[in-house]
This record gives sequence, structure tokens and C-alpha cells, in this order.
Amino acid sequence: MEAAVFILSLIDCCALIFLSVYFIITLSDLECDYINSRSCCSKLNKWVVPELVGQGIATTLMLVSLHWFVFLLNLPVAAWNMYRLIKVPLGNMGVFDPTEIHNRGQLKSHMKEAMIKLGFHLLCFFIYLYSMILALIND
Repeated sequence: MEAAVFILSLIDCCALIFLSVYFIITLSDLECDYINSRSCCSKLNKWVVPELVGQGIATTLMLVSLHWFVFLLNLPVAAWNMYRLIKVPLGNMGVFDPTEIHNRGQLKSHMKEAMIKLGFHLLCFFIYLYSMILALIND
């Protein structure tokens, strides 16, 4: 049972790593003017809810399987994703808004957030991998 939880978490974490890399690539394309802000924001906004769901699945799996340390590690990121989605101002296209992404350094902060999430998901990947191997050896 424990190995299955970490295998599912590992698969989920791989998807979240892919999404983080996709966010970084798309934001860097916008920064270099390879794409316009409207198409960039529509591409990124499509993946905000799946990212939230993926992070929620990983957090819930750790809560249900009573792995408290990993649950508490995932909880702030899940809460941040939920907060970001809830605090979208009325009239905006989504978390990423084409009219505001170049204002007040939002592009830099979105890029920084994507880099931090990538680092976090890579850390979680290795924690899940280690825990999965440990669970398979102990069974």
C-alpha cells in the first residue's frame, strides 16, 4: 500500500515538473518577445487548474497515508496555488492576465515563482523516489 502511494505521487510529481518547465519556457518566450502576451497568458491559464489539482492530489495522498512530514511539505504550495486562483481580480483573464503581465515586474515574479516550484517539485521527486524504494525494500 505504501509503495503504491509513493508510485502515484512520483507520477504526479513528474507531471508537475513538466508543468513547471512548460511555464518557464512559455514565460521566457514572452520575455524574449517570441509570442505575444495574450497567447502566452491563454496557454498558461489553461494549466493553472490542472496544476492545482495535481498538487492537491499529492497533498491528499500524503494526508491519507499519514506521511505527516511530506504532507506538511506539500501543504504550503497547495495553499499558495489555491490562494493565487481565488485572488484573481474580476475582469482579469485568469492568474496570468495579458494586460497586467508586463506591469510592475509581474513577468519576473511569475518566472521566479515557476523556478521555485520547479526546485520544489524536483526536491519532492527525490523524496518520493527514496520513499518508494524504501517502501519496496521493506515489503
